[in-house]
Parts: sequence; C-alpha cells; structure tokens
Amino acid sequence: MITLYGVYRSRASRPLWLLEECGVAFTHIPVIQSYRLDQPKAEGAPFNTSSPVFLAVNPIGQIPAMVEGDLVLSESLAITLYIARKYGAVLGPQSDGETALMEQWALFAATSIEGPALEILNTANNGGDTAEGQSHIAISAEKLRRPLARLSKALDGADWLVAGRFTVADINTAECLRYAQGHPTLLAEFPAVKAWLERAQARPAFQAMWTKRLAEPA
Repeated sequence: MITLYGVYRSRASRPLWLLEECGVAFTHIPVIQSYRLDQPKAEGAPFNTSSPVFLAVNPIGQIPAMVEGDLVLSESLAITLYIARKYGAVLGPQSDGETALMEQWALFAATSIEGPALEILNTANNGGDTAEGQSHIAISAEKLRRPLARLSKALDGADWLVAGRFTVADINTAECLRYAQGHPTLLAEFPAVKAWLERAQARPAFQAMWTKRLAEPA
C-alpha cells in the first residue's frame, strides 16, 4: 500500500488529487513544512519536514514523499506519474507515446509554468499591493505568456492534453498553473487554458481534495 507524507497545503495536493481520482486506498501521514511551525500547525500533523523521523524518509526534507514497499519517491510529479501508471487506468498512459507525452507535460509544467506562477502567488501574498510588488507580478506574468500560448495551442479543439481524455498530464499541469490563478487578467488572455483549468477543477476528485485542503490551517 502507498504511504504518502505531506499536508494538503503543499505540493502533496498533486498526488492527493490523483489518489482521489483513482479511488486507491493509501496511508496518509500529515507532515507540515518546518517553516510553518510559527503558524498554526496543520491539524493532526505528527511531525514536520525537519523531524528526524521524516528525514529518514526524505533526507532533503521536502514534501510530498511516497513509500511503497522498497520504493521511495520524493518529487511530486514523479509520484503522480508512478501512481497513474500503476493504479490510474485511463488516467495513466496506454502506450509508449502517451507515456512520453505525459512525461513531457510534467517537465513542461515544472520548468515553464511553476516558477513564474509561484512568483505571482508569493508576491501577491507579500507586498503585492505595492508598486514594486505589482512590477514583479507583471514581470512574472510576462514569463508565463509564452508557455501559456503553447498550452493554448495544445488545447485548441481539445478538452484535455493527452489523447482526448483527462489524465495525469492535466493534473500535473493544472496544479502548477494554479499558483497563478489569482492574477486578475492573465488567464483571460488565454480562454482555452482558462476553460481547461476550470474543467479540471470542477471534477469531483479535485473538489474533494480542495475541501480537505481548506480544512487545514493556512
């Protein structure tokens, strides 16, 4: 059985969403980020990312981490790709070509989307109302326009990214883009991307994951 370490308010949301989609039984061990220890702890989190017991699982001290038998994975997108291949049925690849496409979108999301999207979120939460903050947000949004155009082209005439069906590629890419979702105008420039993200987040499994996330202290 899969054991997943991490809280919902972290990149663990990615495999937790997928596990909701798959309906797979798993053990969830909440692990809070150590930098949040001066904030209200996530309810029920028995230890944090600096705890020796967690560092024995993932020496880099980051969440999520996944253990299944002798296999230990400590990168969220690798975890989702593994779960999708093993348990996801049509959420995972059905051919070598689909495997390559799903890996491509995971790498695209990590290298082209996540960085500037996180910059938007972090700046908005820390001085985003100032002139300097607005300037930083504008720069980050500009970094996203080229990858969003690429994403928009892939979604031209398609509801989902791979083979016309919802897959782990949509989960990985949508979760990285979610960080920029609070930008007031950016996604409206790319209506196909905006509609795709809303479709993905309307799914019952995402809603179930998000409800649990909101139940955790911020």
